[in-house]
Amino acid sequence: MGSDRNTVIGFILLALLFFGYFWYSSQGKLAHDQEVQHIQDSIKLVQHKQDSVYKLTHKDTAATAVKDTIIKAPLSAFSTDSTLSEQLVTLENELVKITFSSKGAQPHIVELKKFKTFDGKPLILQSGAANKISYPINTPDNHTLNTADVLFKPGTIAKDDNGNQSISFLLQGPNGQSIEHKYVLPANDYLLDFSINLNGADKLITGNTLTLLWQTESPKVEKNIEYERQQSQVCYVENGDYDFNTLGNGNDKKFVKPLDWICVKQQFFATAILDKSKFQNADVQWVVPADTAAAVIARTTVNLRHTLSASSIATVPLQLYYGPSDYKILKSYGNDMHNIVPLGSGMFAFVKYINRGFVYPIFNFLSKNIASYGLVIMFLTIIIRLLISPITYQSYLSGAKMKLLKPEIDVLKAKYGDDKQGMSMEQMKLFKSAGVNPLGGCIPALLQIPIFFALYNFFNSNISLRGAHFLWAKDLSAYDSIVNLPFSIPLYGDHVSLFTILATVTSLLISLYGMSNMQDNSNPMMKYLPFIFPVILLGVFNKLPSALTWYYTVSNVITLLIQFVIQKYIINHEKVLAQLQANKLKPKSKSKWQEKIEAMQESQKKVQDMKSKTGKHNK
Repeated sequence: MGSDRNTVIGFILLALLFFGYFWYSSQGKLAHDQEVQHIQDSIKLVQHKQDSVYKLTHKDTAATAVKDTIIKAPLSAFSTDSTLSEQLVTLENELVKITFSSKGAQPHIVELKKFKTFDGKPLILQSGAANKISYPINTPDNHTLNTADVLFKPGTIAKDDNGNQSISFLLQGPNGQSIEHKYVLPANDYLLDFSINLNGADKLITGNTLTLLWQTESPKVEKNIEYERQQSQVCYVENGDYDFNTLGNGNDKKFVKPLDWICVKQQFFATAILDKSKFQNADVQWVVPADTAAAVIARTTVNLRHTLSASSIATVPLQLYYGPSDYKILKSYGNDMHNIVPLGSGMFAFVKYINRGFVYPIFNFLSKNIASYGLVIMFLTIIIRLLISPITYQSYLSGAKMKLLKPEIDVLKAKYGDDKQGMSMEQMKLFKSAGVNPLGGCIPALLQIPIFFALYNFFNSNISLRGAHFLWAKDLSAYDSIVNLPFSIPLYGDHVSLFTILATVTSLLISLYGMSNMQDNSNPMMKYLPFIFPVILLGVFNKLPSALTWYYTVSNVITLLIQFVIQKYIINHEKVLAQLQANKLKPKSKSKWQEKIEAMQESQKKVQDMKSKTGKHNK
């Protein structure tokens, strides 16, 4: 036992925290992999599940033909205008371009004008018939239509003095019944106002309950689709509480309490539907395709039930969000949508406060004054390391004290030999008399772990880094690659990340330097354990954003410099040794906890001595 054992325990705890966090963060991918395996093993069962989700998206020719024969008859009874044909109308501002279809009076194509896909193409967040907003309405001849299948009459685009644009689509029925879909796109905003205005709602809607189908299909927009899926979630606020489900973790969710909004969040972009008066309840289903080359990462079908008043005139006030998962933008809406930016969740939720209150403000300040995000990350790292330098100093000072006590500990080892209990008691007395905390080097390191976890989330979710170039890295939000391999190495991948290699090498140098300053490196476990963690990082970090591996590289270099400066020029070993000797001469008072520990050790020692004497007597 001794400080080396404590060091081993501390290192193992650190490793468990790191890999526990990586495990927690990768559950979306693991769940997806399990789902893929399940598809391969049980194709019939999965096909049944897929059919339940795809039934409104994938229709064969026969089903379409049958559906058309059902719709055409009641459609002629509901709308007498036979001259209508599908028309496309576009609203756009500086941020987003939304093309609406008069068929269903719904968004058809959504383009985010300030962003591109990973390969430089226009970022189309929504496109095609798989994306749908629809609800059933009653016709005078006792049939039911889905509004997505009906042609509305588009009005003219209106623009007010503030630059807000609006468009209305009208569906006129008999006996004065009508349905209006009105969209208002504010200037310089991603949040689209959408209201459903019903005249004759008591006749159009059964039971005064509008059952709205919102279906969205999210395209692949990032370089690594597996990592994009891992970072994607179905998010919502139910009964005032925010929560989320990772894609691949199950495939459905039922909501029985009032729902403010529901959102399909990709790594950096989001599509959401909001109800200003709250949805009564909802059901959502999603699927992660087994084909990694597919252009879709999630298909979501949501039935949102909204109870109307008994009046014949009713309005359903909705909003649609098509835009980036940008913390500042979402925070401005005041509806908890900023929580979809994953700055810390679950058992590590506490780190989001480090990001929101500390990392974000410093990062934003630096990015306003420095053009290169790579340099911003470097200066952010320097600031963080300077702020925690007192903790770092205490850690190295504790290590220096332990090393100075090594000769006395060696004497105790020679004296007690295999008597580990006696050795432990005397060693604790030595530490107490010298004023040394054997865990003094481990505790400061543990205090730095939350900062690493906070930055891990920050660099994974900060959309400012998306597409940012630095050195050889073309995108700081994705892994950098200097070589693409023609094969995939297990636990490593199919590419070589240079920032990951630099982070691993600097971690190894820290381990080597730490070994040279260790109190006792004769322990076989201590001889090899410090090398295991950096080597494992080589595989773990290879797929992580280059912003994170660049930060880790800079942090490691600073650690090496700080270690050298503190141990060579700041810590006066002779003065520390003199202080240790002076501490031994001071009178010591024991706390009740220390007295209990020593009493337990004394008791255990007596028991061992008795067993030893009994064993010798029996022989």
